Amino acid sequence: MAERVPCEFFLIRYVPDVVKGEFTNIGVVLREAGRDATAVVRFTRDWSRVRCMDADADVVLLESLEGEIAERLRLGAADTKEVLPLLQDTLSNSVQISEARASLAENMVAEMDQLLRMYVEPLKVKQERRRTGRAAIAGAMRDQFERAGVWELMRKRIAASLYTRAGDPMKIDCGYRAVESALGMVRMFQAVSLEGDVEAAKGLAYTAPQLREGVERVERARLELTAVVEPLRDAEDEAAERYRFGVEAMEREHIRVVTLSDLARVAETARLELRV
Repeated sequence: MAERVPCEFFLIRYVPDVVKGEFTNIGVVLREAGRDATAVVRFTRDWSRVRCMDADADVVLLESLEGEIAERLRLGAADTKEVLPLLQDTLSNSVQISEARASLAENMVAEMDQLLRMYVEPLKVKQERRRTGRAAIAGAMRDQFERAGVWELMRKRIAASLYTRAGDPMKIDCGYRAVESALGMVRMFQAVSLEGDVEAAKGLAYTAPQLREGVERVERARLELTAVVEPLRDAEDEAAERYRFGVEAMEREHIRVVTLSDLARVAETARLELRV
């Protein structure tokens, strides 16, 4: 049997009312014992417990904290400061970090999965509500990038305003710049549900030309923008016409459209381009 690695983990908690002190765990920071440089962070993908505690919780902001904490961990690994005390000092009181707890891990990936199941994710029930629409697509997209080992290397919730103009509210789900691409290539990915509503597709199509020009100007690179959609369920009804309209609207603006069945191939390309 392989020797287990001594690790320590910290639970990230959402505390909507610091006076009451009630909380729910939303994430885990895991590292090899005493080694900041090995630290990784993962947040929940099911925010139902947070919404039960606080109906007005800003889930989008909480989701964005995962990327912010991961970035600070990367910066802290190259600094002399202790990483976690730095986070404790800079996070607001509504998001808190627990004391360190010890664990023995076969490997970091398996240990992180186990800790999330034990401390963070809600208990599964037989009649678990199935995620649908954009949330389901975004979740599947993240799953495939995580399996390929590239999720932590990707940018998340990329502000279109960085490339278009101030005030643009659009956020692109994730993206990366291909390592050592001779021509300079940035790839961005957006989950778009075409079931019943094609407004998101029209919005992405409208933004695409400005986004592409902005990436060329700011990044000195070409942009490949990919929309990930659910497969067409029925080829004959009115919903199918809306689906085709959404696909055509995006493809006219040179947006690459792929379905969920293509995600494994997309993630494998990312793995190769990011040299993982």
